[in-house]
Amino acid sequence: MIRYALSCPLDHSFEGWFASSADYDDQSNRGMLSCPLCGSNGVAKQIMAPAVAGTKAQSSPGGPKVREMMMEVRRHVEETFEDVGDGFASEARAIHEGRAEDRGIYGQATGAEVKRLVEDGVPVAPMPPAVKPREELN
Repeated sequence: MIRYALSCPLDHSFEGWFASSADYDDQSNRGMLSCPLCGSNGVAKQIMAPAVAGTKAQSSPGGPKVREMMMEVRRHVEETFEDVGDGFASEARAIHEGRAEDRGIYGQATGAEVKRLVEDGVPVAPMPPAVKPREELN
C-alpha cells in the first residue's frame, strides 16, 4: 500500500491509500478521486518525505491516542446527534435556512451534495471513520 498526501483546488489536505502508484494514476486519470470535504475532483498529490524504516520498531507519535480520540468523537456524534441517513444534504440545508429545527445531525451525502453545501456556506464536516480499537486490529 502507498499513502499519498493529497489536496484539492480549495487547499483541503487529506490522504489517500492506494495499492500501487499505478493504481493512483489510474483512478486519477478516470476522475475517480474527489475531496472528502468539498467533493472537488481536482485532486493532486502533494510533496511528501519518504517513510524510512529505522533499525528499531517505531510507532507513529500519538497514533493510538489519535485513534482513541476519533472513536470518541464518532461515539459522541452517534449518541447525541440525529441520524438522518441519505437525507443529510436536504436536512442540513433546511436547518441552515431556518426551515427545520436547529439540531445536530449526521448521515450520508454524495461528494457533489457536500460541495454544494460548502459553496452555499452550510457548515458541514466529515464524520470520523469507524475505527476498531487497536487490540481488535489483525
